[in-house]
Amino acid sequence: MKLIPVRDAVGHVLCHDMTQIIPGQYKDARFRKGHVVREEDVPVLLRMGKEHLYVWEMIPGMVHEDAAAARLCALCQGEHMDPGPVKEGKIQLTAAIDGLFRVDARRLYEINLLGELMIATRHGGTAVRRGDALCGTRVIPLVIGEEKLARAEAIGGGRPLLELLPWKIRTAGIVTTGSEVARGLIQDAFTPVVEAKLAEFGIAVTARRVVEDGEERVARAIAEVREAGAELVLCTGGMSVDPDDSTPAAIRRSGARVVSYGAPVLPGAMVLLGYFDDGVPVLGLPGCVMYARRTVLDLLLPSLAAGAAVTREEIAALGEGGLCLGCGTCTFPSCGFGK
Repeated sequence: MKLIPVRDAVGHVLCHDMTQIIPGQYKDARFRKGHVVREEDVPVLLRMGKEHLYVWEMIPGMVHEDAAAARLCALCQGEHMDPGPVKEGKIQLTAAIDGLFRVDARRLYEINLLGELMIATRHGGTAVRRGDALCGTRVIPLVIGEEKLARAEAIGGGRPLLELLPWKIRTAGIVTTGSEVARGLIQDAFTPVVEAKLAEFGIAVTARRVVEDGEERVARAIAEVREAGAELVLCTGGMSVDPDDSTPAAIRRSGARVVSYGAPVLPGAMVLLGYFDDGVPVLGLPGCVMYARRTVLDLLLPSLAAGAAVTREEIAALGEGGLCLGCGTCTFPSCGFGK
């Protein structure tokens, strides 16, 4: 930073806001911090009584904050994302579609560790709607060395740090288990809850089966909803350790490869996730999904709806933040559950 005459300031960067006052008409920043002084600005500054200015001297190898923010934004931007205008050295990316938002956390961390620049994102692995903010980028000083930006771009490796996957799955089949439901002794309160959650992602239930307990019966029902074209299979009930609860064994018998039986999430620890050879996922849902407002199903559905395979490691990582606090007023997903 240095103090120079206004007439010599063209091409340099203002270090602070310059306020203009016109009595009875105007009082605001006429030029913002970070503004690059232009030839036509000089007479305006002189009329404002400014003979000298504190500026950052733009020397070779230095990049202005606006240009630097744009380059950081380019590191982040994947498909289906819209950049906003540069404002005070910051750029924000927003979602152009509904979908699953994902972040390469390792590369993001390495870039932020460089210092003098920053990229802040929303949590990855979550559902976003069109128009939602995804990230913001900026550099901390008004100018930054080209070498620092080049290091960030090298970490980026030519691949966007962020990803937005559109919803892919459109149909689901529900297998409702339980002799008490199949015999009409109690009303099925599980299916309406699951249908409502699926509808949040544009998924329609196109096949339904209600079967009595029993490994063979449940496995046959799973096969039937798959034959009906379901792109996602959900089995409700029969997931505990009671002798009559045979849903986990039935899912295995149906030919699915089980990724995980159990998850470090409450409510929802007894969930089962598997995949068939053709990529169709199958879920065994514990009873808590029927009565708890938000459960493990809400954490898994965004990835499943986008057709993104969920791994055992990703399920294990849900442990930190996997405890729903059961708040009196539920603000999910704007809370810590699953994050």
